[in-house]
Amino acid sequence: MTKPEDLPYFIEGRELIAETPDLRVQILTLEPGEEIPWHFHTEVTDTFICLDGPMTVETKAASGTKDLQPDDTYTVTPDKAHRVTGKDGRRCRFVCVQGIGEHDFIPTEGL
Repeated sequence: MTKPEDLPYFIEGRELIAETPDLRVQILTLEPGEEIPWHFHTEVTDTFICLDGPMTVETKAASGTKDLQPDDTYTVTPDKAHRVTGKDGRRCRFVCVQGIGEHDFIPTEGL
Protein backbone atom coordinates (compact mmCIF):
# COMPACT_ATOMS: atom_id res chain seq x y z
CA MET A 1 0.00 0.00 0.00
CA THR A 2 1.32 3.43 -0.95
CA LYS A 3 2.00 5.49 2.17
CA PRO A 4 0.99 9.19 2.22
CA GLU A 5 4.60 10.29 2.76
CA ASP A 6 5.58 8.51 -0.48
CA LEU A 7 3.09 10.41 -2.67
CA PRO A 8 4.56 12.89 -5.19
CA TYR A 9 2.54 15.89 -3.94
CA PHE A 10 1.86 17.86 -0.76
CA ILE A 11 -1.49 18.93 0.66
CA GLU A 12 -2.33 20.94 3.77
CA GLY A 13 -4.17 18.29 5.74
CA ARG A 14 -4.34 14.51 5.89
CA GLU A 15 -6.15 12.84 8.80
CA LEU A 16 -6.13 9.04 8.77
CA ILE A 17 -9.43 7.64 10.06
CA ALA A 18 -8.92 3.93 9.33
CA GLU A 19 -6.51 1.74 7.39
CA THR A 20 -6.28 -1.96 6.62
CA PRO A 21 -4.30 -3.70 3.85
CA ASP A 22 -7.36 -3.31 1.55
CA LEU A 23 -9.06 -0.11 2.73
CA ARG A 24 -8.08 3.45 3.67
CA VAL A 25 -10.33 6.24 4.95
CA GLN A 26 -8.92 9.76 5.29
CA ILE A 27 -10.08 13.34 5.69
CA LEU A 28 -8.10 15.48 3.25
CA THR A 29 -7.79 19.27 3.18
CA LEU A 30 -6.67 21.19 0.10
CA GLU A 31 -5.72 24.80 0.69
CA PRO A 32 -6.26 27.35 -2.12
CA GLY A 33 -4.30 26.33 -5.22
CA GLU A 34 -3.47 22.80 -4.00
CA GLU A 35 -4.50 19.68 -5.86
CA ILE A 36 -4.27 15.94 -5.91
CA PRO A 37 -2.70 15.71 -9.37
CA TRP A 38 -3.76 13.51 -12.29
CA HIS A 39 -3.39 9.82 -11.44
CA PHE A 40 -5.21 6.50 -11.36
CA HIS A 41 -5.31 3.39 -9.19
CA THR A 42 -5.11 -0.15 -10.55
CA GLU A 43 -7.30 -1.80 -7.87
CA VAL A 44 -8.97 0.70 -5.56
CA THR A 45 -12.07 2.79 -6.06
CA ASP A 46 -11.98 6.35 -4.68
CA THR A 47 -15.19 7.57 -3.08
CA PHE A 48 -15.18 11.29 -2.29
CA ILE A 49 -17.55 12.84 0.26
CA CYS A 50 -17.41 16.64 0.31
CA LEU A 51 -17.33 18.12 3.82
CA ASP A 52 -16.39 21.75 3.05
CA GLY A 53 -16.42 22.95 -0.50
CA PRO A 54 -17.20 23.24 -3.21
CA MET A 55 -14.69 20.85 -4.74
CA THR A 56 -14.07 19.43 -8.21
CA VAL A 57 -13.21 15.89 -9.32
CA GLU A 58 -12.06 15.79 -12.93
CA THR A 59 -11.71 12.61 -14.95
CA LYS A 60 -10.26 11.92 -18.37
CA ALA A 61 -13.29 9.73 -19.10
CA ALA A 62 -16.53 10.73 -20.79
CA SER A 63 -17.99 11.61 -17.38
CA GLY A 64 -15.67 14.65 -17.33
CA THR A 65 -15.92 17.07 -14.41
CA LYS A 66 -18.04 16.67 -11.28
CA ASP A 67 -18.48 19.58 -8.85
CA LEU A 68 -19.37 18.57 -5.31
CA GLN A 69 -21.07 20.61 -2.60
CA PRO A 70 -21.02 19.61 1.09
CA ASP A 71 -22.66 16.18 1.57
CA ASP A 72 -22.31 15.27 -2.14
CA THR A 73 -20.48 12.07 -3.05
CA TYR A 74 -18.72 10.89 -6.18
CA THR A 75 -16.96 7.63 -7.02
CA VAL A 76 -14.03 7.06 -9.38
CA THR A 77 -13.44 3.44 -10.38
CA PRO A 78 -10.05 1.76 -10.88
CA ASP A 79 -8.04 2.65 -14.00
CA LYS A 80 -9.89 5.97 -14.45
CA ALA A 81 -7.48 8.93 -14.45
CA HIS A 82 -8.62 11.74 -12.16
CA ARG A 83 -7.54 14.78 -10.17
CA VAL A 84 -9.09 16.68 -7.26
CA THR A 85 -9.12 20.43 -6.58
CA GLY A 86 -11.10 22.99 -4.70
CA LYS A 87 -13.60 24.54 -7.13
CA ASP A 88 -12.02 27.57 -8.79
CA GLY A 89 -8.82 26.97 -6.80
CA ARG A 90 -10.48 27.46 -3.42
CA ARG A 91 -10.04 25.51 -0.17
CA CYS A 92 -11.93 22.23 0.29
CA ARG A 93 -12.11 19.39 2.80
CA PHE A 94 -13.40 15.90 2.05
CA VAL A 95 -13.48 12.26 3.09
CA CYS A 96 -11.71 9.88 0.72
CA VAL A 97 -12.57 6.19 1.01
CA GLN A 98 -10.15 4.00 -0.96
CA GLY A 99 -10.74 0.29 -1.42
CA ILE A 100 -11.10 -2.54 -1.76
CA GLY A 101 -7.64 -3.65 -2.83
CA GLU A 102 -4.01 -2.59 -2.60
CA HIS A 103 -3.54 1.16 -2.92
CA ASP A 104 -1.20 2.52 -5.57
CA PHE A 105 -0.80 5.97 -7.13
CA ILE A 106 0.05 6.01 -10.84
CA PRO A 107 0.71 9.58 -12.11
CA THR A 108 -0.67 10.30 -15.59
CA GLU A 109 0.95 13.65 -16.35
CA GLY A 110 2.87 13.41 -19.59
CA LEU A 111 1.06 10.23 -20.69
